[in-house]
Amino acid sequence: MFKKILILLAMPFLSSVLLAQELKDDLTRLQNGEDLNVLYRNESSFGVYVHSAGGIGLSYRRGQQMNVKRKRMMEVEVQNFKHPKEVKTVNSYFENSKGFNYGKLNSFLIIRPGVGYQNILYQKSDKKSVEIRYSYYLGAALAFAKPVYLEIIKDRSEGSVSTERYDPQIHTIDEIYGKAPFFKGMDKTRIIPGGYAKIALSFEYADRYNSIKAIETGLIFDLYPKVLPMMAHNRNQQAFASLYLKIMWGKKWF
Repeated sequence: MFKKILILLAMPFLSSVLLAQELKDDLTRLQNGEDLNVLYRNESSFGVYVHSAGGIGLSYRRGQQMNVKRKRMMEVEVQNFKHPKEVKTVNSYFENSKGFNYGKLNSFLIIRPGVGYQNILYQKSDKKSVEIRYSYYLGAALAFAKPVYLEIIKDRSEGSVSTERYDPQIHTIDEIYGKAPFFKGMDKTRIIPGGYAKIALSFEYADRYNSIKAIETGLIFDLYPKVLPMMAHNRNQQAFASLYLKIMWGKKWF
């Protein structure tokens, strides 16, 4: 009889201990991103990508959950941009000459701030599964055009060199010694505003539900109001389409 009384008296205490332990376990799972049935309202991610316009890019993305399968996204991308005819060469007439891209008028850096939406095609069912999403974006495309400066041989007998802005009407390939230092001409950089549109397909494979690890591929279309002066002696364009492949990582929170 005494044992039964002790058990009855201890039951509320044991129940509270078990409940506290269960709550603690739930909190631990939540903090570790182990609970599939949690809807995180916010996320941010960084990305590195290669693209068919001849280079690499960096991106930052901020997302907000609208419903179970749809997010509103804001992003900023920075990448270089090359003309398809751009080829590095060296002037064999001079010893120790530096490499340069003959005919290149400007170096381009593209910054794209934009907004879009991301939608889930296939949702994760467990840690080992992959979530498939598609997304689309619109925004501004700001082209920073830095003029190319070259080192020009002025007197072959003395080997004197002058740093000058490349002018296809004046400078021939025979007198170019090489490319000038990168920061030369930075103060002459001008911004050409345009716009972009993008469609993408991503595969999210993180083993924690509060983290982001994804591979994304897609198509970017850039349009400018005028032709970008990229290369001399070649056809320049004002509309560009490029493919990309991106690796992303980030986190989610409430």
